[in-house]
Amino acid sequence: MKRHDILFTGCRIVDTDTDISRGWILVTDGLITAVGSGDPDTAVTSQVTEVIDATGLTAMPGVIDTHVHFREPGLTAKATIASESRAAAAGGVTTYFDMPNTIPATTTPEAWDDKMKRAAASSLVNYAFFVGATPDNIGWLSSLDYTDRPGVKLFMGSTTGATATAGHQWIDNLFSNVKALVAVHAEDDSIIAKAADAAITRYGGDPDCVPIAAHPAIRTREACIESTRLITSIARRHNHRLHVCHISTADELQMFEPGTEPAKKMITAETCPQYLTFDSQDYDRLGARIKCNPSIKTSGDREALEAALATGRIDTIATDHAPHMLSDKNGGALKAASGMPGVQFSLPLILEKTLDGRLTLQSVSQLMSGNPAVIFGVERRGFIRSGYHADLVFVTTSGTPHTIADSEVESSCCWTPYAGISLTYSVQSTWVNGICVYAGGSFPTLPSTAALPVKFKGV
Repeated sequence: MKRHDILFTGCRIVDTDTDISRGWILVTDGLITAVGSGDPDTAVTSQVTEVIDATGLTAMPGVIDTHVHFREPGLTAKATIASESRAAAAGGVTTYFDMPNTIPATTTPEAWDDKMKRAAASSLVNYAFFVGATPDNIGWLSSLDYTDRPGVKLFMGSTTGATATAGHQWIDNLFSNVKALVAVHAEDDSIIAKAADAAITRYGGDPDCVPIAAHPAIRTREACIESTRLITSIARRHNHRLHVCHISTADELQMFEPGTEPAKKMITAETCPQYLTFDSQDYDRLGARIKCNPSIKTSGDREALEAALATGRIDTIATDHAPHMLSDKNGGALKAASGMPGVQFSLPLILEKTLDGRLTLQSVSQLMSGNPAVIFGVERRGFIRSGYHADLVFVTTSGTPHTIADSEVESSCCWTPYAGISLTYSVQSTWVNGICVYAGGSFPTLPSTAALPVKFKGV
């Protein structure tokens, strides 16, 4: 096979531990083979097949979104791997980890194999699939090769396509026997059920009359706090790796250690762009578009979560991308579907926070690429380093902010909760294993051409 070299020149290069104001990246057959500052010398330029002038752009590692729901199989009226991986590519996401609450749930070897085959045929970007924990499949989970899987997903709260299992005795069995990282959705269904009954009574006894704005009074902060307290205590008792998904309250932050070296932590935490963008005052304006589980809470929670990004109590930003058709969003707090799309705009939204100093480009890269790679043990992705896969996103800033509109959404659901927000940052191009999958609004690569299954260091 003929060797192919691509040389990117003139760009700023940023990852967790690199910030080169003007430099170059050499990619050979899908791998980064050299990175340098200034201009490359003739020893480099003489060997390249293709030179791309990236002057004025910032090169960053492609985003590793460790929390998506691409809905395939079983919920494909909402989305598919093909459609949502296009949205991912448009947002600079080069790798995703899909959650197991599909139909059937990814709780058997057959279901996991089926998802892998589907992604191999239709995904535009790199892919991996969590396996789901149940009281009945712990033997299988304990026997798995986790070099092919990011870990085990545990639902401690019911949500779209997933039901929490009553009782917690079996979770001790899970933590005792399965050595892989456990990622958890931490909400207490019993607290939620009592709050739902109280809301129905408050609004006249008719469940359909409970408004969307009551969602955080049903999926309460106490439901999150108590469930997170329980699961972190179990993990500590077993000295077991735990990653707590979509943190939405200030109170939960005290359960996580500060510090920016997640490799030294047993328990790590994630939040999402929606919890850093919206608060409970936005329900009246946006309604069910921002209804998700856990619920979006107060402005004080939003501010505390944002501050936690700098102190390291929050280790990663993932999207919890969970598309529904807008017709699924009809009804009140007890009927409208929970979940929203996010992969297409997550990186530009978080990059906006660098403009006023709340974050730096390096910290964004750390939260969205480097830390996910370290926490989940991703092999050779998440950094711009020689020998790593050439998963790259080139971003740019514009003097004229761009206002997000539903019409530009690539997801099958055709809407976004972020419509109307103006962004200065945008994704110019996305490269997966050295192949351009998105550039300037177009997708020059066929699905499955560039994408690879993600490999992990395992346990």
